[in-house]
Amino acid sequence: MINSLWLIPALPLAGATINAIFSRKLPRWLVSVIACGAVGASFVVSLLAFFAMQSTDEHHRVFNVSLFTWIPVADFKVDVAFLLDPLSALMLLVVTGVGFLIHVYSIGYMDAERDDGYGHFFTYLNLFIFSMLMLVLGSNYLLMYVGWELVGLCSYLLISFWFHKPEAASAGKKAFITTRVGDFGFGLGVLLIFTTFGTLDFADIFAHAKLIDQSLITIITLLLFAGAVGKSAQIPLYVWLPDAMEGPTPVSALIHAATMVTAGVYMVARSHALFELSPFSSEVVAWTGALTAIYTATIALVQMDLKRVLAYSTISQLGYMFVAVGIGAYGAGIFHLMTHAFFKALLFLGAGSVMHAMNGIIDMRQLGGLRAKMPRTYITFLAAALAIAGFPFFAGFFSKDEILASAFATGHTAIWVIGLITAGLTAFYIFRAFFLTFHTEPRWTTDDRRPLTEDDSHRSSVNGHRSVHPHESPAVMTIPLAILAVLSVIGGFAGMPKVMGANFLEHYFEPVFKPHDLHLAASTEWMLIGASVAAGLLGIALAYWFYIARPTIPVTLARRFSGIYNLLWHKYWIDEIYSWLFVDKGYRLAMFLWQVLDVKIIDGAANGLGRATAALSRVTRSWQSGYARAYALMMLIATVIVLGWLILR
Repeated sequence: MINSLWLIPALPLAGATINAIFSRKLPRWLVSVIACGAVGASFVVSLLAFFAMQSTDEHHRVFNVSLFTWIPVADFKVDVAFLLDPLSALMLLVVTGVGFLIHVYSIGYMDAERDDGYGHFFTYLNLFIFSMLMLVLGSNYLLMYVGWELVGLCSYLLISFWFHKPEAASAGKKAFITTRVGDFGFGLGVLLIFTTFGTLDFADIFAHAKLIDQSLITIITLLLFAGAVGKSAQIPLYVWLPDAMEGPTPVSALIHAATMVTAGVYMVARSHALFELSPFSSEVVAWTGALTAIYTATIALVQMDLKRVLAYSTISQLGYMFVAVGIGAYGAGIFHLMTHAFFKALLFLGAGSVMHAMNGIIDMRQLGGLRAKMPRTYITFLAAALAIAGFPFFAGFFSKDEILASAFATGHTAIWVIGLITAGLTAFYIFRAFFLTFHTEPRWTTDDRRPLTEDDSHRSSVNGHRSVHPHESPAVMTIPLAILAVLSVIGGFAGMPKVMGANFLEHYFEPVFKPHDLHLAASTEWMLIGASVAAGLLGIALAYWFYIARPTIPVTLARRFSGIYNLLWHKYWIDEIYSWLFVDKGYRLAMFLWQVLDVKIIDGAANGLGRATAALSRVTRSWQSGYARAYALMMLIATVIVLGWLILR
């Protein structure tokens, strides 16, 4: 089974190719079957490869399968080779498993899409999965870079899928350009790796990394991390991710849960042998994650767009993951990546179910009272909310607590405090969204005379006002919700802390990462767990008090602390600052270069040369008059000039 690894990315690529060529001629149901079947089959092969790997001796669970030599140049060559180890195997299951559920969900969500758009959508989804699988499976930095750039392209295609909407087109460009900034650093890092090691193969690089000067390793790792900052939306390159909500909701789920933003965390974890040799780079990673986590959590506190709340939540949770890999708890970081994929995909798909039911309304000020109308969406969304809030024994409880405990155990007390505060903020903003969406009084109107119609963005209006008839989503959408809800409940038991029992994942990752023993007394570990649970419960309680028990409190606080509220509401004005500093200034610079350098200098030189040539031609043309006296005069002048030169010489 190990030798069939190539099937894992090949199947989604085949699905994308078939739908790209034939989707206009195929019925919609067949387009869906091809797309979902390709990813589902890839998940089955990934599962078989996982069990095949687990059946081998635990000290030999690293397999390098070379398919062919891609670039043979003298002594240098790059193979198209796939690496299967506990890290890539788990990522394969997350990408294909969660990706398959999102594909199935999309059948119902995109049902109102026109036929050509329907085929294009599933083509892009399959291509997105293929790109992420190439990134995960590649056994060298060049293949990883290929997958890295392809996921960026796919995100652009899907975020701006409804390109006729100016907001979607702008969001796609913003995502593409912002991530390119980080990708430039990542590309430089890969080039520096090649010039330093003479190879791009992971095994060779990691085996000789200790022989390289630490300052050079620091430069390499910081450049690699620059790519992670862009792709995983960390400070200061996080601004593209909230705007990416303009794409279809399944795209948001795929980007936030199974692909794209997790690529940066995976890359740092895969490059752990380099980061371990540079304490400075590791500290930069950890502190970037910590500051991003609390910073974006504060923004999520006041947002009213449900999907944007979830977007800032993703950035914050990614911050936790970078804290983990920055302090050397690589297993904890990947563990949180896995559990986050479950509950964040569920949250986004739940938000999409709400949009589907509410005719596109996503502003929580126009929601409320949906618990009775959408019972299946309600209960599954609640499971995801409890998981991300760190409620005891839900998936996020185990993974987040392991990160916080690791920060405390490694002496990063300040980061632990930041993480603990962020945990409370997370619980507050997610239950604020939950209560405003499913509880409280309905803030929408029903127009039973008007049949439900959905345009390509699930949005409609009547005389400028939204009128809806809330309803539960079809089974093709709610079944994936139910499966993800189960995973959000039980997924964390794979990484229970030792104080509660055996930690399967810590042992599972040993062939890749060094064991990360916390060296904490049982009483200390229980104290840390208690503090984390208390922070989460406090956040939930405050959300209930503010939005259910005493709903006038938020309005009063917003008025009393209007400065702070406006700061958070406007997201610290970072978008405006970036727009003024880079977009406006860049536009002015481009206009200056065009008007001065291009029009006046380059065009002026070209046009001036043309005019000079024309003038010269007019002069020389007058010499060719056809009169013998003119030619005789020219000969006389030439003779005088030559004689004068000879005499004076």
